[in-house]
Amino acid sequence: MTSFQDFGLADPISRALKEENYVTPTPIQAQTIPIAITGRDVIGIAQTGTGKTASFALPILHRLLENRIKPQPKTCRVLVLSPTRELSGQILESFNAYGRHIKLTSALAIGGVTMGRQVRSVM
Repeated sequence: MTSFQDFGLADPISRALKEENYVTPTPIQAQTIPIAITGRDVIGIAQTGTGKTASFALPILHRLLENRIKPQPKTCRVLVLSPTRELSGQILESFNAYGRHIKLTSALAIGGVTMGRQVRSVM
């Protein structure tokens, strides 16, 4: 893949990528996005800063848009787990940036913070 256009991502995602100045996928993105977009599992190993978050976030957002089934109220359709608060925050920022033109709600739930508000934000 030589550009993000080649992936055939949904228009709202493509528009957000253009606004983020994403043009050429990194090697990890070029290898994983075409597989993940079909719904297959992927294990991607790459150095920090190579675009691994986009490698899984873009296919997830695309598949949510392509799935025409209306979600049940107060349900969570995607759960992303990460090892640190910092990385969790970065992942949330990425989902919000890539999904800025999609009517989806994202939330961050981390340890050491009152659970009540976090649970409500996920539901």
